[in-house]
Amino acid sequence: MDQKIINLYDEYTHSKLSRKDFIKRLSIIAGSTALALTILPLLENNYAAASSFDDDSIEVGNITYAGADGEVKAVLAKPKGKKHLGCVLVIHENRGLNPHIIDVTKRVAAEGFIALGVDALSPFGGAPADEDKGRELIGKLDPEKNLQNYLKGLNYLRNRKDGNGKTGCIGFCWGGGMANKLAVNDPKLNAAVAYYGAQANATDVAKIKASVMLHYGGLDERINAGISAYEAALKDNKIDYQLFIYEGVNHAFNNDTSPTRYNEAAAKLAWKRTIDLFKAKLA
Repeated sequence: MDQKIINLYDEYTHSKLSRKDFIKRLSIIAGSTALALTILPLLENNYAAASSFDDDSIEVGNITYAGADGEVKAVLAKPKGKKHLGCVLVIHENRGLNPHIIDVTKRVAAEGFIALGVDALSPFGGAPADEDKGRELIGKLDPEKNLQNYLKGLNYLRNRKDGNGKTGCIGFCWGGGMANKLAVNDPKLNAAVAYYGAQANATDVAKIKASVMLHYGGLDERINAGISAYEAALKDNKIDYQLFIYEGVNHAFNNDTSPTRYNEAAAKLAWKRTIDLFKAKLA
């Protein structure tokens, strides 16, 4: 697909560009409104078509924990009958806890960890089915309370009797930015993995105690603009980090419900690297 179309969709999903204006601009690139409407299903996440992850070795359920201002909803997945496990907090993209991120939470559990997929939109009742509404609500979150909700999620994991007290986090897009924020704001965090997420401020990097792993798509110009300053700060402060750029792939390359951006080879390699880090740091 024309990279201009993918870039436009990325702009739409990460800005205040209205759906009406997005369709108008898509129609110009495609050549007609009819062609634009044909292309649209290929751009949007298709959860129904994605294969839902299932593994008999794990158990999955909904939980709540005390947040900064009310209860926070989350999905908890864990290996059956096992204890003393490392714990991983899973952070969704900018539209709320959706089926794709719930699948990611299950996949983390299947690798031998207690995994907690937090719904940042809990203050609004949880992630809505309408993803555009979810994107709108993300922008209305109180930044400090939202950060505290995730920090409290990490504390919840550390206090579980079936855990070993070690914690990591993994985030995607908006969640990748939050993973970097958690690395800055939680000195007890053992590992932080950010997929195509906004970088932490260079002035805050000295606070990081966790091992950091960063995954970027080579075509993701918007997010990649911040790589050099972040990496320089990581080096200057002697932070344990790994940075990978997957050439020729787009933002959201891990999302297998997004057919035009998903890249199977990059997703599998990034996942292996991620799980290897968690097994090294959270065991």
